Amino acid sequence: MKKGLLLNSEISYVISKLGHKDGLVIGDSGLPIPNHIQRIDLAVSKGIPRFLDVLDAVLDEQKVEEIVIANEIKEASPDMYRSILKKIKSIEDVENIKIKVIEISHEDFKEVTKESKAAIRTGEFTPYANVMLKSGVVF
Repeated sequence: MKKGLLLNSEISYVISKLGHKDGLVIGDSGLPIPNHIQRIDLAVSKGIPRFLDVLDAVLDEQKVEEIVIANEIKEASPDMYRSILKKIKSIEDVENIKIKVIEISHEDFKEVTKESKAAIRTGEFTPYANVMLKSGVVF
């Protein structure tokens, strides 16, 4: 059995196949996921699992150099926005790196979702709780 934070085999497998700059989306329960994108549906019920819990588990395993987020989150869900940025800052401090944060409109976010390798659906009900994590390299 895996010892790390991320136990979901499907997510772990997707991360293991990501190359440099490949995107992985973690979304709330309402984010539309295009049919051609691998969907990993974790949503059980309202709030389960939480977006931030899934984000923590993925960030523990995926090397990230860039995130894409909808700028609407700043006004609609400021606590969630601050929590995401706090997690990114923590990784930057621990790994002594700079992670680029790109803010775009939610409509544009839905378009870039089409370019991701996979999308993870959570049970989150917080508006705009969606992020694309773009992979970095470990060397």
